[in-house]
Amino acid sequence: MSTPSIGFVGGGRVATILLGGWARAHALPPNLVVSDPDAGVRDRLRGRHPTITCVPTGDPAAARQEVVFLALHPPAFGDALPAVQAALRRDAIVVSLAPRITIARISEMLGGFAGIARLIPNAPSIVNMGYNPIAFGAGLMPNDRERVRALLKPLGDCPVVDESRLEAYAILSGMGPTYFWPQLVELDALGRRFGLSEQESREALRAMAIGTVETLNQSGMSVEAVQDLIPVKPLADAMPALLEAYRTQLTELMDKIRPQSPERR
Repeated sequence: MSTPSIGFVGGGRVATILLGGWARAHALPPNLVVSDPDAGVRDRLRGRHPTITCVPTGDPAAARQEVVFLALHPPAFGDALPAVQAALRRDAIVVSLAPRITIARISEMLGGFAGIARLIPNAPSIVNMGYNPIAFGAGLMPNDRERVRALLKPLGDCPVVDESRLEAYAILSGMGPTYFWPQLVELDALGRRFGLSEQESREALRAMAIGTVETLNQSGMSVEAVQDLIPVKPLADAMPALLEAYRTQLTELMDKIRPQSPERR
């Protein structure tokens, strides 16, 4: 299966993640165009990936490719999609990387174009360890779906899910690293303050984080029993407030990114 030509409408963080993962896996597509309004963003991408083409917003080259990634924040869709529609090939595949805007809504904004998928990208894709759930619109044939999944395979896992679950994945896996990175950075600093080298501290954190999740998944024990395996819990007093922040703030966020019904748009 040949690698399709790729366009990115938007060259910010999400584009950086996907391009970085492909490059690390030596799988950067040979024909790749990124459009972005910021010259600094374009220069940074060209500096990291000299083989790609970067163009300013308004240049239709990115939207003319075989697979077009919409690497935009949801509020930007209204302004950007008319120009995308004008440039799209009939046989193109459009992959949205944003929550909240449904396949049906994207199709409507693209004048009825049907070859659409939605992906919730995961930052660890940049080191080929991503978890990137994807939902396909009915207008994508099986061979088109396989082309997209083959393109995403170097980035990590890419499960096919129902579109109605994508926003839940956005909260859990898409934004999940932001919940843990500050804690891991602080633990790393403490490890070195307590006498570990950077390599020792980082390796211990890596093994601990992976093992923590796998103990929950594979031990066969109840959640309560797993949490009782370690008798000393130094942050027990702080945990109720942290868990309440998870419940309230992430529920509020879910309410904000949940797709609106047509009558509320």
